[in-house]
Amino acid sequence: MIALLSTPWALFNRPSIQLGSLKAFIKVHEPELVVKAFHFYLPIAAALGYPVYEEISQSTGLSEPLYAALLYPERFEAIERFWRKKARRSDQLHEVSFQDLCERLEGASRRLIKSQDWASFRLIGFSVCFSQLTSTLYFVERIKELAPHVPIVLGGSACSGAIGKSILETFPMVDYVVSGEGELGLLSLIKETDIETRFISGRQTGKLDRLPPPDYEDYFKALDALEPRKRFSPRIPVEMSRGCWWNKCAFCNLNLQWKGYRAKSNQKMLAELVQLSNKHQILAFSFMDNLLPQKDIEPLFTGISTLGKDFELFSEIRATTTLAGLQAMARAGMREVQVGIEALSSTLLRKIQKGTTAIDNMEIMKNCERRDTPALTGNLIMEFPGSDSSDVEETMECLNFVLPFRPLKAIPFWLGHGSPVWMNRGLFGISKVFNHPSYRPLFPDKVLRSLVTMIQGYHGPVKEQRRLWKPVKKRIAEWSHYYQRLHQGPNTEPILCYRDGGDFLVIRERRPNGYPMTHKLKGTSRKIYLFCENKRTIQEITARFPSFSADQIQSFLRMMVEKRLLFHEKEKYLSLAVPAKL
Repeated sequence: MIALLSTPWALFNRPSIQLGSLKAFIKVHEPELVVKAFHFYLPIAAALGYPVYEEISQSTGLSEPLYAALLYPERFEAIERFWRKKARRSDQLHEVSFQDLCERLEGASRRLIKSQDWASFRLIGFSVCFSQLTSTLYFVERIKELAPHVPIVLGGSACSGAIGKSILETFPMVDYVVSGEGELGLLSLIKETDIETRFISGRQTGKLDRLPPPDYEDYFKALDALEPRKRFSPRIPVEMSRGCWWNKCAFCNLNLQWKGYRAKSNQKMLAELVQLSNKHQILAFSFMDNLLPQKDIEPLFTGISTLGKDFELFSEIRATTTLAGLQAMARAGMREVQVGIEALSSTLLRKIQKGTTAIDNMEIMKNCERRDTPALTGNLIMEFPGSDSSDVEETMECLNFVLPFRPLKAIPFWLGHGSPVWMNRGLFGISKVFNHPSYRPLFPDKVLRSLVTMIQGYHGPVKEQRRLWKPVKKRIAEWSHYYQRLHQGPNTEPILCYRDGGDFLVIRERRPNGYPMTHKLKGTSRKIYLFCENKRTIQEITARFPSFSADQIQSFLRMMVEKRLLFHEKEKYLSLAVPAKL
């Protein structure tokens, strides 16, 4: 019998896809072996209260200190001071007692630990992802005290490469670390009784179609065991692919555990959705892919829409996803997409190595304002090392054009261990890297000297970057207020939209104060504007409308840009209004 554990602060309203995938894989290859998966974060979330747990789980600065205080009680006061600074920014947490929270957390955790005879297991494995380091270490330490002879293995995205090796060197209660994909690495530990190395670089499985669907039975049993008022209908995670087919973004360290990019066939994905939905009577699913396979988006979601199920879906997608792809996703039940926007400056996007431009980002932001596409969420990275005043100026100019669209969330840059920026730090003006200072209150100096953390600190023009991006931060806050204000009340019409009269076009622009502003386009002007619903080059526009001279077309386009009804980048133009009705 083996145990698989996932600790706080995983999202409470979904089972761990890591545990589910590992359990299903081991059951196929070792059918006689009993595998128990413990989604310990769920009963702990229920004990703390879901709103409090959810708020904590969204920030590593709020989550990691709590179990650190239980691991190192002698550092309690310093950790509490650090946590309180972070919690002041939260409406949910600013009045919560840190000591009371820790006591409730420890009580719930100890009850879970006492609920099992850990000495009866052959092996105990932990999935360690973002914000799960201190909670994992806490459970490892307490379980090791009760079952000192049972091997404990850690794996997951927070154990890749040098980070995983440092965990082995720093914490002697950890027996093994699997770096990379976990299925074959865990299977080798189960089958082989005498493994010489403690650091196992997990071999990747072959075709993903050969993998069984995740086994989430233990999560649903834990959910059913909660008192009735704390039960809910969860969201099930699924994966279409592993890795990232782009894999060039300078800031990203999300793909360290993968080698290359692999995807399931559409038939396999459809079968999994049906099987999991029928088995658990669930319709809400999240695709956990770092990036869905671009070429298969339309046929995949067209296939999902034919399954006869009213799904509620979420996924992360690339900014170059077409309108047709978005519409296919919406018909399949996609309610929201996380889009890798990152910047509204083409020069900064080149530095980030995103492979997109500002007009690409603006096009998908516009398309997601339509009624027949999913809603968009996205981040705008500020303070990226190497960004300069021209990047900020371009961003500020683009922000003037995106006001009708759903606001992005301003995210200060953080340096991920192993990311291209970290690997090539000199190119980005970084002179030295080290564990982020936020970890100093949490760990003793001796521990921190040997541990390698996922989030890194660095020496460089940090203060200058903060000063440089301060106007952008302010402008995004104003944008958010503007958008929310216009979407209050019964009027749900897009802020910037048009109605087509056949030979004329009426563009309507809602404003916070006063009546909406209207613009009327007739004849060829209407046709040009509608032609630019997808970004078009000036050459495409003049070729499409030969009856207009190039000067006439340029004059019209300039007027539309001045009114911010059209966006212009180099040789490309994009109309910004969306249909009022579909």
